[in-house]
Amino acid sequence: MNTTDKSRLSLWQAAWVVARRDFQAILFSKAFLLFLLGPIFFGAISVGAGMLGAKAADSAEPPRLAVMLPAAETEAILRAHRELDGLISIPPIERVAPGETEPDALLSDRARNLGAVLTGSLARPRLTGTQDQIESWQGRVSLLAARALGPDAAYPVVALERTRSSMASTRSAQTGTATAAITLLFLLTMLLAGMVLSNLVEEKANKIIEILAAAIPMDAVFVGKLFAMLAISFVGIAVWGSLGLAGLALGPATGAALPTPAVGWPLFVALFVLYFALAYLLIGSVFLTVGSMAATVRDVQTLSMPATILQLAVFFLATFAMTDIGSPVELFAAVFPLSSPYAMVGRAAQSPDLLPHLVAIAWQVAWVTIFVRGGATLFRRRVMKSGPATARGKPRKGLNWVRARR
Repeated sequence: MNTTDKSRLSLWQAAWVVARRDFQAILFSKAFLLFLLGPIFFGAISVGAGMLGAKAADSAEPPRLAVMLPAAETEAILRAHRELDGLISIPPIERVAPGETEPDALLSDRARNLGAVLTGSLARPRLTGTQDQIESWQGRVSLLAARALGPDAAYPVVALERTRSSMASTRSAQTGTATAAITLLFLLTMLLAGMVLSNLVEEKANKIIEILAAAIPMDAVFVGKLFAMLAISFVGIAVWGSLGLAGLALGPATGAALPTPAVGWPLFVALFVLYFALAYLLIGSVFLTVGSMAATVRDVQTLSMPATILQLAVFFLATFAMTDIGSPVELFAAVFPLSSPYAMVGRAAQSPDLLPHLVAIAWQVAWVTIFVRGGATLFRRRVMKSGPATARGKPRKGLNWVRARR
């Protein structure tokens, strides 16, 4: 084994020592108890995120009404739609040739955002879709049909044919799943980044960081602290996941109400955990670097504010982008390193395609490597310079004592 391999092995061994020490210290601390109580605050924040998601969803493309009528009747109802559009709230229309496919197949087509299908005739229209959708559109379709039949025509009775789901209702439910997942991911990363930052500042104030710096490379301290908090987060996720599964086992009816993500629950959970780890390593390395440049708690608050504001902007960007998969805004959110984990979690809830996730994971791993290496370099250069100045450039007594003992 050459010298480079030895130093690399020594670095990872030292990082393992720091990670194990921090893991044990945090696991039995009050901060970890507050971390476990985080879901209580999640409920309040998720309400605000849900309102934001609903507002963003309003700006997305509304569900359309598919018209499968004879050509002449279709032209008549399109003309009536143009006349009434702007006067009343009516859904946009998509023309479909009669016999092209079945209404159920149309409603389940992912390439079309259809809420209901109009079949039959203008005199005897039939509306197929989910119960809520066709009941809300029944009067509007009757008005359109009467307008298309002529000025003296009576309002026809619209027959309703209910289906279990439509693509429009499925997308709406999956949007809710995406909003909840992005919000949870944001809360976990911000809470953990704050914990690792406060832990670093406390150790700098107690001179513990100086003892570590005299004993092991500072790169190892950076990496060890970063991955120790990641391991702590997995413990918290395991606790919350166990409680959630226990709740579902005690109340099976609750599980039936959960909207299923587009990729399915097992793969969605696996992707969520992976994207969470990548998101935390990105933002955690930023906060650790910020902590290395701060000498006091006040300095930490000043320096961490831009990073916190950036993270909030990333959260709002991903929440808005998830309402229009494939749009330029969503693609930008998926490519930008800090928002990429959030955007891809939202995409997993709404799109079954797996290839974009493979590309995104490779892209995020590359940026995690850049952030961790760059953060470790700045950490090594700045952490020992951010404390109180020593007189005439002499080393601190704590370091002299450690070196004498060694």
